[in-house]
Amino acid sequence: MEIVKAVGLKKYYITDTYEVRALDGVTFFAEAGEFVAIVGTSGSGKTTLLNMIGGLDVPTEGGIWIRGNSLRDMEAEERTVFRRRNIGFVFQQYNLVPVLSVYENIVLPLRLDGAGIDDAFFDEVTALLSIREQLDRLPQMLSGGQQQRAAIARALMTKPAILLADEPTGSLDSVTSMEVVGLMRSCAERFHQTVIVVTHQEEVAQMADRVVRIEDGRLCGHEGKMAEEESISGNIPLIRGRDR
Repeated sequence: MEIVKAVGLKKYYITDTYEVRALDGVTFFAEAGEFVAIVGTSGSGKTTLLNMIGGLDVPTEGGIWIRGNSLRDMEAEERTVFRRRNIGFVFQQYNLVPVLSVYENIVLPLRLDGAGIDDAFFDEVTALLSIREQLDRLPQMLSGGQQQRAAIARALMTKPAILLADEPTGSLDSVTSMEVVGLMRSCAERFHQTVIVVTHQEEVAQMADRVVRIEDGRLCGHEGKMAEEESISGNIPLIRGRDR
């Protein structure tokens, strides 16, 4: 089932002297339960694409549908509520609130939404991520890997359909990076979520079901299980040679 559909996305920044095309006609799809990596050089448009999918920014042209709901047709407040209930975010710098304990950080999205805490689900997630011993600590008392695990737990608490991760291993060493990505994949499989990861690290991308490459605001390559089907439909070019 198609969870994410983005069609003809353009994002232009125009001044008196120049025009920057951060996205220049991007069409992208993701299926339920799929783990997708978006890769590209710095400034290629990959974070802009992720922000569009997550409703953090709006396109100059084009549309985005999440679970069949058009983000463009929503008012700003409506989009914020929809995002909080359907999309989880994991960032490179963790974005944990320093004055809150790990427990308080994890349940913060639920409290902001006035929702109750599913204690059984909380216990399952924190056990899977191996952070139950850190729940009473402040973020600065944790290692980088532990902070990112807490950030993943926070992203999962609302049971979102989609988990978006922007360079989630950029501040971690290589061993911890692989552990964190492995945990994200395990969580996605366990809780039946779609995961879209932006990364510049090839070793991280290799763990995905599908790799989408972007350069200069345009999709330029596609690898993995769904590549041939989408290439035939004319969405993006196919790079052969990998089928995980």
